[in-house]
Amino acid sequence: MQKADYFLPVLLLAGVILSVKTKKLTLSAALTAALLGVCLYLGAGYYGILMAAVLFLLSALATANKLTLKEALGAAEKNKGQRRTAQVLANVGAAGLFGLLCFFYPTKINLFRLMMAASLASAAADTISSEMGTVYGKRFYNIITLKKDQKGLDGVISLKGTLFGLAASIIIAAIYAFSFGWTINFWWIVIAGTIGNFADSVLGATLERKHYLGNNAVNFLNTVVAAVVAMLLSSFSN
Repeated sequence: MQKADYFLPVLLLAGVILSVKTKKLTLSAALTAALLGVCLYLGAGYYGILMAAVLFLLSALATANKLTLKEALGAAEKNKGQRRTAQVLANVGAAGLFGLLCFFYPTKINLFRLMMAASLASAAADTISSEMGTVYGKRFYNIITLKKDQKGLDGVISLKGTLFGLAASIIIAAIYAFSFGWTINFWWIVIAGTIGNFADSVLGATLERKHYLGNNAVNFLNTVVAAVVAMLLSSFSN
Protein backbone atom coordinates (compact mmCIF):
# COMPACT_ATOMS: atom_id res chain seq x y z
CA MET A 1 0.00 0.00 0.00
CA GLN A 2 1.42 3.37 -1.00
CA LYS A 3 1.59 6.22 1.50
CA ALA A 4 -1.31 8.03 -0.16
CA ASP A 5 -3.43 4.88 0.21
CA TYR A 6 -3.48 5.13 4.01
CA PHE A 7 -5.84 8.07 3.64
CA LEU A 8 -8.46 5.89 1.93
CA PRO A 9 -9.86 4.15 5.07
CA VAL A 10 -10.06 7.52 6.85
CA LEU A 11 -11.90 9.07 3.92
CA LEU A 12 -14.37 6.20 3.61
CA LEU A 13 -15.00 6.06 7.37
CA ALA A 14 -15.66 9.81 7.40
CA GLY A 15 -18.08 9.34 4.53
CA VAL A 16 -19.94 6.58 6.39
CA ILE A 17 -20.25 8.65 9.56
CA LEU A 18 -21.31 11.83 7.76
CA SER A 19 -23.88 10.16 5.54
CA VAL A 20 -25.46 8.31 8.47
CA LYS A 21 -25.39 11.32 10.80
CA THR A 22 -27.08 13.50 8.20
CA LYS A 23 -29.56 10.69 7.47
CA LYS A 24 -28.69 10.66 3.78
CA LEU A 25 -27.94 6.91 3.92
CA THR A 26 -28.92 4.10 6.25
CA LEU A 27 -26.00 2.42 8.02
CA SER A 28 -26.07 -0.62 5.74
CA ALA A 29 -26.29 1.66 2.68
CA ALA A 30 -23.34 3.71 3.93
CA LEU A 31 -21.23 0.60 4.46
CA THR A 32 -22.19 -0.62 1.00
CA ALA A 33 -21.19 2.75 -0.44
CA ALA A 34 -17.82 2.49 1.34
CA LEU A 35 -17.23 -0.96 -0.16
CA LEU A 36 -18.11 0.37 -3.60
CA GLY A 37 -15.76 3.27 -2.91
CA VAL A 38 -12.92 0.76 -2.57
CA CYS A 39 -13.88 -0.74 -5.94
CA LEU A 40 -13.94 2.70 -7.56
CA TYR A 41 -10.56 3.51 -6.02
CA LEU A 42 -9.09 0.33 -7.48
CA GLY A 43 -10.26 1.40 -10.90
CA ALA A 44 -9.71 5.15 -10.94
CA GLY A 45 -8.02 6.17 -7.70
CA TYR A 46 -9.45 9.05 -5.71
CA TYR A 47 -11.02 10.44 -8.89
CA GLY A 48 -13.31 7.42 -9.00
CA ILE A 49 -14.45 8.17 -5.48
CA LEU A 50 -14.83 11.84 -6.39
CA MET A 51 -17.19 11.05 -9.28
CA ALA A 52 -19.37 8.94 -6.98
CA ALA A 53 -19.22 11.58 -4.21
CA VAL A 54 -20.37 14.28 -6.64
CA LEU A 55 -23.19 11.98 -7.80
CA PHE A 56 -24.22 11.55 -4.16
CA LEU A 57 -23.99 15.29 -3.46
CA LEU A 58 -25.98 16.28 -6.54
CA SER A 59 -28.63 13.67 -5.71
CA ALA A 60 -28.92 14.87 -2.11
CA LEU A 61 -29.23 18.51 -3.14
CA ALA A 62 -31.76 17.75 -5.87
CA THR A 63 -33.83 15.57 -3.55
CA ALA A 64 -33.92 18.27 -0.85
CA ASN A 65 -34.82 20.99 -3.38
CA LYS A 66 -38.47 22.04 -2.89
CA LEU A 67 -39.09 18.89 -0.84
CA THR A 68 -42.36 20.23 0.57
CA LEU A 69 -43.75 20.73 -2.93
CA LYS A 70 -42.68 17.23 -3.95
CA GLU A 71 -44.36 15.78 -0.88
CA ALA A 72 -47.57 17.63 -1.79
CA LEU A 73 -47.37 16.20 -5.30
CA GLY A 74 -46.65 12.72 -4.00
CA ALA A 75 -43.36 12.70 -5.90
CA ALA A 76 -40.95 12.90 -2.96
CA GLU A 77 -38.50 10.15 -2.08
CA LYS A 78 -39.46 8.09 0.95
CA ASN A 79 -37.85 8.95 4.31
CA LYS A 80 -36.97 12.44 3.04
CA GLY A 81 -34.56 11.02 0.50
CA GLN A 82 -32.59 8.72 2.80
CA ARG A 83 -31.11 6.06 0.51
CA ARG A 84 -31.09 2.37 1.31
CA THR A 85 -28.67 -0.36 0.28
CA ALA A 86 -30.60 -1.42 -2.81
CA GLN A 87 -30.67 2.17 -4.06
CA VAL A 88 -26.92 2.56 -3.59
CA LEU A 89 -26.29 -0.65 -5.52
CA ALA A 90 -28.72 0.42 -8.24
CA ASN A 91 -26.87 3.69 -8.82
CA VAL A 92 -23.24 2.78 -8.18
CA GLY A 93 -23.15 -1.02 -8.36
CA ALA A 94 -22.26 -1.16 -12.06
CA ALA A 95 -19.54 1.47 -11.59
CA GLY A 96 -18.07 -0.58 -8.75
CA LEU A 97 -18.01 -3.64 -10.99
CA PHE A 98 -16.13 -1.73 -13.68
CA GLY A 99 -13.69 -0.55 -11.02
CA LEU A 100 -12.93 -4.17 -10.18
CA LEU A 101 -12.54 -5.01 -13.87
CA CYS A 102 -10.00 -2.17 -14.15
CA PHE A 103 -8.02 -3.75 -11.34
CA PHE A 104 -8.13 -7.34 -12.60
CA TYR A 105 -7.72 -6.50 -16.30
CA PRO A 106 -5.27 -3.56 -16.37
CA THR A 107 -4.74 -3.88 -20.13
CA LYS A 108 -8.37 -2.77 -20.56
CA ILE A 109 -8.28 -0.13 -17.85
CA ASN A 110 -9.04 2.80 -20.18
CA LEU A 111 -12.16 1.12 -21.52
CA PHE A 112 -13.49 -0.04 -18.15
CA ARG A 113 -12.74 3.35 -16.58
CA LEU A 114 -14.71 5.03 -19.36
CA MET A 115 -17.61 2.64 -18.78
CA MET A 116 -17.43 3.38 -15.06
CA ALA A 117 -17.72 7.11 -15.66
CA ALA A 118 -20.57 6.65 -18.15
CA SER A 119 -22.56 4.57 -15.68
CA LEU A 120 -22.13 7.26 -13.00
CA ALA A 121 -23.10 9.97 -15.49
CA SER A 122 -26.28 8.10 -16.29
CA ALA A 123 -27.13 7.64 -12.61
CA ALA A 124 -26.60 11.36 -12.04
CA ALA A 125 -28.62 12.35 -15.10
CA ASP A 126 -31.51 10.09 -14.13
CA THR A 127 -31.74 11.32 -10.54
CA ILE A 128 -31.27 15.00 -11.29
CA SER A 129 -33.63 15.10 -14.26
CA SER A 130 -36.35 13.39 -12.24
CA GLU A 131 -35.96 15.45 -9.07
CA MET A 132 -35.52 18.82 -10.77
CA GLY A 133 -37.88 18.22 -13.67
CA THR A 134 -40.74 17.47 -11.30
CA VAL A 135 -40.61 20.94 -9.75
CA TYR A 136 -39.27 23.08 -12.60
CA GLY A 137 -40.73 21.40 -15.66
CA LYS A 138 -43.69 23.04 -17.39
CA ARG A 139 -44.85 20.48 -19.93
CA PHE A 140 -44.58 16.75 -19.38
CA TYR A 141 -44.64 14.04 -22.04
CA ASN A 142 -44.72 10.26 -22.13
CA ILE A 143 -41.39 9.25 -23.71
CA ILE A 144 -43.04 6.46 -25.73
CA THR A 145 -46.11 8.21 -27.11
CA LEU A 146 -44.75 11.78 -26.87
CA LYS A 147 -48.21 12.78 -25.70
CA LYS A 148 -48.78 14.94 -22.64
CA ASP A 149 -48.78 12.94 -19.44
CA GLN A 150 -48.91 13.44 -15.69
CA LYS A 151 -45.66 14.58 -14.10
CA GLY A 152 -44.09 12.25 -11.63
CA LEU A 153 -45.24 9.11 -13.42
CA ASP A 154 -42.71 6.56 -14.64
CA GLY A 155 -41.51 7.33 -18.16
CA VAL A 156 -42.66 10.96 -18.14
CA ILE A 157 -40.09 13.57 -19.16
CA SER A 158 -39.86 17.34 -19.52
CA LEU A 159 -37.51 19.63 -21.40
CA LYS A 160 -36.15 21.26 -18.26
CA GLY A 161 -35.71 17.92 -16.54
CA THR A 162 -33.80 16.61 -19.55
CA LEU A 163 -31.54 19.68 -19.55
CA PHE A 164 -30.86 19.26 -15.84
CA GLY A 165 -29.94 15.65 -16.53
CA LEU A 166 -27.64 16.70 -19.35
CA ALA A 167 -25.90 19.14 -17.00
CA ALA A 168 -25.37 16.34 -14.47
CA SER A 169 -23.77 14.15 -17.14
CA ILE A 170 -21.50 17.02 -18.14
CA ILE A 171 -20.36 17.48 -14.53
CA ILE A 172 -19.37 13.80 -14.20
CA ALA A 173 -17.71 13.86 -17.62
CA ALA A 174 -15.76 16.99 -16.65
CA ILE A 175 -14.41 15.30 -13.53
CA TYR A 176 -13.32 12.35 -15.64
CA ALA A 177 -11.70 14.62 -18.22
CA PHE A 178 -9.92 16.68 -15.59
CA SER A 179 -8.60 13.46 -14.12
CA PHE A 180 -7.65 11.50 -17.23
CA GLY A 181 -7.40 14.04 -20.03
CA TRP A 182 -9.68 16.17 -22.17
CA THR A 183 -10.24 13.75 -25.03
CA ILE A 184 -13.21 12.61 -27.08
CA ASN A 185 -14.12 10.46 -24.08
CA PHE A 186 -15.63 13.56 -22.47
CA TRP A 187 -18.31 13.64 -25.15
CA TRP A 188 -18.77 9.87 -25.09
CA ILE A 189 -19.59 10.07 -21.38
CA VAL A 190 -22.05 12.93 -21.88
CA ILE A 191 -23.78 11.12 -24.75
CA ALA A 192 -23.82 7.77 -22.94
CA GLY A 193 -25.13 9.35 -19.74
CA THR A 194 -27.94 11.05 -21.65
CA ILE A 195 -28.89 7.90 -23.54
CA GLY A 196 -28.86 5.97 -20.27
CA ASN A 197 -31.21 8.56 -18.82
CA PHE A 198 -33.59 8.16 -21.75
CA ALA A 199 -33.34 4.38 -21.41
CA ASP A 200 -34.47 4.73 -17.81
CA SER A 201 -37.54 6.65 -18.98
CA VAL A 202 -38.33 4.07 -21.66
CA LEU A 203 -38.07 1.24 -19.15
CA GLY A 204 -40.15 3.27 -16.72
CA ALA A 205 -42.91 3.88 -19.26
CA THR A 206 -43.06 0.20 -20.22
CA LEU A 207 -41.76 -2.47 -17.86
CA GLU A 208 -41.93 -0.46 -14.64
CA ARG A 209 -45.47 0.80 -15.22
CA LYS A 210 -46.55 -2.79 -15.86
CA HIS A 211 -44.76 -3.84 -12.66
CA TYR A 212 -42.39 -6.20 -14.45
CA LEU A 213 -39.44 -4.27 -13.02
CA GLY A 214 -38.99 -2.23 -9.87
CA ASN A 215 -37.42 1.20 -9.70
CA ASN A 216 -34.06 -0.08 -8.44
CA ALA A 217 -33.81 -2.57 -11.30
CA VAL A 218 -34.59 0.16 -13.81
CA ASN A 219 -32.01 2.45 -12.26
CA PHE A 220 -29.35 -0.27 -12.43
CA LEU A 221 -30.19 -1.10 -16.04
CA ASN A 222 -29.89 2.51 -17.16
CA THR A 223 -26.31 2.60 -15.83
CA VAL A 224 -25.52 -0.60 -17.71
CA VAL A 225 -27.02 0.82 -20.91
CA ALA A 226 -24.85 3.92 -20.56
CA ALA A 227 -21.74 1.80 -20.04
CA VAL A 228 -22.47 -0.27 -23.15
CA VAL A 229 -23.12 2.88 -25.20
CA ALA A 230 -19.79 4.31 -24.02
CA MET A 231 -18.05 1.08 -25.03
CA LEU A 232 -19.60 1.21 -28.51
CA LEU A 233 -18.78 4.90 -28.97
CA SER A 234 -15.22 4.26 -27.83
CA SER A 235 -14.79 1.63 -30.52
CA PHE A 236 -15.35 4.34 -33.16
CA SER A 237 -12.42 6.39 -31.92
CA ASN A 238 -9.94 3.51 -31.67
